[in-house]
Amino acid sequence: MTDPDTADLLGLVPAPPKELPPAYPDRAAWGTATRLRAWQSAALEAYFTDNPRDFLAVATPGAGKTTFALTVASELLSRRVVDRVTIVAPTEHLKTQWAEAAARAGIPIDPAYSGRKGRTSQDFVGVAVTYAGVAVNPLAHRIRTERFKTLVILDEVHHAGDALSWGDAVREAFDPAQRRLALTGTPFRSDINPIPFVTYAPDSEGVGRSLADYTYGYAEALADHVVRPVLFMAYSGEMQWRTRAGDEISARLGEPLTKDLTQQALRTALDPAGSWMPSVLAAADKRLTEVRRHVPDAGAMVIASDQDSARAYAALLKEITGERPTVVLSDEKAASKRIATFAESDDRWMVAVRMVSEGVDVPRLAVGVYATRTATPLFFAQTVSRFVRARRRGETASVFLPSVPNLLGFASEMEVARDHVLKRKVNDDGDIFAAEDELLAQANAVEAASAEELGSFEAMGSEARFDRVLYDGGEFGHAGEVHVGSDEEMDFLGIPGLLEPSQVRDLLHQRQSERARQQRRTRSTEDDVVRDVSTHEHLATLRRELNGLVAAWNHRTGQPHGVTHAALRKDCGGPAAAVATAAQLQTRIDKIRDWAAQRRSG
Repeated sequence: MTDPDTADLLGLVPAPPKELPPAYPDRAAWGTATRLRAWQSAALEAYFTDNPRDFLAVATPGAGKTTFALTVASELLSRRVVDRVTIVAPTEHLKTQWAEAAARAGIPIDPAYSGRKGRTSQDFVGVAVTYAGVAVNPLAHRIRTERFKTLVILDEVHHAGDALSWGDAVREAFDPAQRRLALTGTPFRSDINPIPFVTYAPDSEGVGRSLADYTYGYAEALADHVVRPVLFMAYSGEMQWRTRAGDEISARLGEPLTKDLTQQALRTALDPAGSWMPSVLAAADKRLTEVRRHVPDAGAMVIASDQDSARAYAALLKEITGERPTVVLSDEKAASKRIATFAESDDRWMVAVRMVSEGVDVPRLAVGVYATRTATPLFFAQTVSRFVRARRRGETASVFLPSVPNLLGFASEMEVARDHVLKRKVNDDGDIFAAEDELLAQANAVEAASAEELGSFEAMGSEARFDRVLYDGGEFGHAGEVHVGSDEEMDFLGIPGLLEPSQVRDLLHQRQSERARQQRRTRSTEDDVVRDVSTHEHLATLRRELNGLVAAWNHRTGQPHGVTHAALRKDCGGPAAAVATAAQLQTRIDKIRDWAAQRRSG
């Protein structure tokens, strides 16, 4: 049943299996490493020490959850603890990917099985199904689970909470299972649907929180060089659109806006007919060119909101690069083949709709463009994880995204470990603004326009400006926003694609400081030129920069904007930002940047 490579994995207790260092240069095929990383060995020891019926392993995407799960399956089969394996995956593509990985590990899995099919060939030791497929006929899967001693592997188990009906179906189908192994890289969800077969325990506030049996987070994997560090390239700019009522609105992406206006500004930015997307795609392609100087096969991917946008972005990339990108439009057999072909090629670009946000393994992806209106922490983490799979030390990932406050917040919290919480957390900062802030958030959710106006509007125009880089919990950029294509933008797009994390951080600091010194010299020698810039434009630029930093601080600390502004005024002096001088605004900008640096170093 097992090949020699798989058999080499099975000496688990008492002697641990051979361990890889945390990262290794020659990456094995997906899910088929013949030796184990240190975390996998530790997780296996934890599993076989307790031999639990249910086990939840939370490991950051790219760390090797599949190899861990298939090693557990091989050992349980060889010990006759189980006779069959059922793998439950989120998508059709991942069913096939699991079956291929299991075959390389000596475990034949049928990816074409369905509840209606009833039986499968005796050549197979198990089947691979989707959560949606289980929900169609949970009784059929329960009967199969009862007939055999079954190990159920629940891949990305948080999907079992996507709908109450899915959760109920998974419970009904796999309640009789001999063993259940749940895997996820992102256990947190924005809803409060409990995830089947996951244990919850009250935290210090009495709120139910998911408990993992083994956790290997992004921060740990980054320290072990198992995953790549991520440079987030944020772009803002002026947006104009017309509502269904005929009102013309202009707003800057990233400024404090109501929820509705933020969404409309984002939709305008992502409109392929505007100037924002072509500019950002061109910038991302420049970044890819720089990365390919050191990593010749590095690839890039755009995640689009829908099929029409994906086709339009592909056309833009064809104009920019002269090469036709791979386009993956839906979860179908042809899509899996296109992904596999792209993964094995050295083509530059792939454009996809949501299906490639989770589980799909294209290790050479190093540059991404987040061009979707979906903005939940779960989806964001899944999307970014497509770019962090390390092949060798020194590789970095670069993700381009709109300067939308919640996305910037997700980017700054990449290293924060999360659990699934069964109750909304009440924001209580111990200050008089907390209740008001909550009321404002509720008002923003329904403010501005009717559902009809939200559903129909016309994007009139957009421009892109380079805003900042987020890296390792810090922010880097120049004074205010800079033009796309400028030398200031290239200070960051031109960072070499093969550097150690500490070298990336030092280089970001260096380039920011050098540009600041150059700008100070320019101001001191060209006072007349500076005076030609209108005062209101200069003040507006400084206020935008300050507001952006305060918004990022809010997402990092939870402190309301008003409290942060008040603290800055207390430390730096001066009136409210609306009437502060340029020097006072610059002092506050420098102060909040110092706070961010101190928080990170602390």
